[in-house]
Amino acid sequence: MDKRAIVFVNGEMEDNGFALEIIKEDDWVVAVDGGLRHLMGVQRLPNLLIGDLDSITSGELAAVSEKGIEILRFPEEKDETDLELVLRETASRGYKTILIAGALGGRIDQLLANLFLLMLPELQGLDVRIVDRCQEIFLIRTNVKISGQAGDIVSLIPLKDSAAGISTTGLKYPLSEETLLIERSRGVSNRMVEPHALVTLKNGCLLCIHSWFDRKESL
Repeated sequence: MDKRAIVFVNGEMEDNGFALEIIKEDDWVVAVDGGLRHLMGVQRLPNLLIGDLDSITSGELAAVSEKGIEILRFPEEKDETDLELVLRETASRGYKTILIAGALGGRIDQLLANLFLLMLPELQGLDVRIVDRCQEIFLIRTNVKISGQAGDIVSLIPLKDSAAGISTTGLKYPLSEETLLIERSRGVSNRMVEPHALVTLKNGCLLCIHSWFDRKESL
């Protein structure tokens, strides 16, 4: 399946216009509970509304129901966050590319949980990225090509444990078959020197944060 899933979470977004910037005509659009506000702010309805729905109003729920939008409602007391539920649901429907918007900012516990959800076994082999207007965050398990421009910031942060056998090209401070330790900050704030950078990894996994604060356009 070539179609993308775009997931809107009830976190911070610089402005609702970003929703229109990233949604393409054939995208499958999901609102995660209060993430519905980001879409309704630009008069766009999702294809799916999912969550315990404790962060939307009865009027918003009625508006979605009247349009025949698919709704998956879960109890408030559950073991998973709403974002975990939607990521597993989206992966089960065969989507290979998933963009998550509105998942940053706010409470630190929820932010960390959102980042760690990228390690869900169901997402292995998929292209899953947390995005906003000036950065993208994704997991590197083996290798990845990062597209941007010279000057963009690339941070590589090991998760779970140390990450080994890391090699890079296209970055100011290259790595060659090296190890990054989870308790050290060596991988933070590298910079791209070419339009593309390549990162390869033999053991462990890396959280990649690609930021472009020095330019206005999103990828």
